[in-house]
Amino acid sequence: MKTLRYMGHAMGLLLRSAMQYRASFLMQTLSQAVMTGGELLAVEVLLGRFTRLGQWSGPEVLFFFGMMQCVFALVEFVGRGVSNFAYYVGSGEFDTLLVRPRNLLVQVFCTRLDPRRLGGILVGLCALGLAAAGQPIAWSWEKALLLAVSCLGTTLLLVGLFLIEATVSFFSVKSIEMVNVLTYGGRTTCQYPVDIYPTPLRLLFTFVAPFALCMHLPVSWVLDKPLWGASYGAALLAPLAGAVFFGVMVRVWYWGVRHYRSTGS
Repeated sequence: MKTLRYMGHAMGLLLRSAMQYRASFLMQTLSQAVMTGGELLAVEVLLGRFTRLGQWSGPEVLFFFGMMQCVFALVEFVGRGVSNFAYYVGSGEFDTLLVRPRNLLVQVFCTRLDPRRLGGILVGLCALGLAAAGQPIAWSWEKALLLAVSCLGTTLLLVGLFLIEATVSFFSVKSIEMVNVLTYGGRTTCQYPVDIYPTPLRLLFTFVAPFALCMHLPVSWVLDKPLWGASYGAALLAPLAGAVFFGVMVRVWYWGVRHYRSTGS
């Protein structure tokens, strides 16, 4: 709990720092919203031409899109220190974190906040609103719980995926672009229902980077079209795959820390 309070305090300081330049903050947030809004517009154009993708109607596809946008923007908002970790290793700034008496991974999270990503969250919420308006959902506390667990599991999964590249940074001064297949590529691919893709992609995003388990299975249950005929219990437990993936990658990252050699700067 003390660590969480420290993290919240540090995040608050970073946000207050960003807000010292309000005009810059607003313009950058707006630019991010416009960029992400362009993706939303592209999806709307696509759904105007093709009213269904497999078994999914246009509003249902928008719901998947909105969920992914919200979660990914949230991860980039609070986890920019992890996604840009290679910079801290290359510049020698990681050395300063090693001598501080705080949890190392928490410090990495607290090195940077990216308020611009709030624009992406707003676009995601807008997509969810359009989806809910286009196809009303019979909400219940079970479905609300599913969405909350799905958001948490997908967030942990994404942070775990960014930790792959962070770990590689201990051994290579250049980022490994193949990792982006699972992070940014996973975000672009999995903003649509996973069952519309060929089998190799389904396997990749179910068992390697389990977006299908963390997001698609719970969301499909909320939309009353459960993938693979999964029960409510299975849909509720599936996002644990994200927590397991995150836990494994934290251990791998700390293994990389033990092999880290200072830049000497």
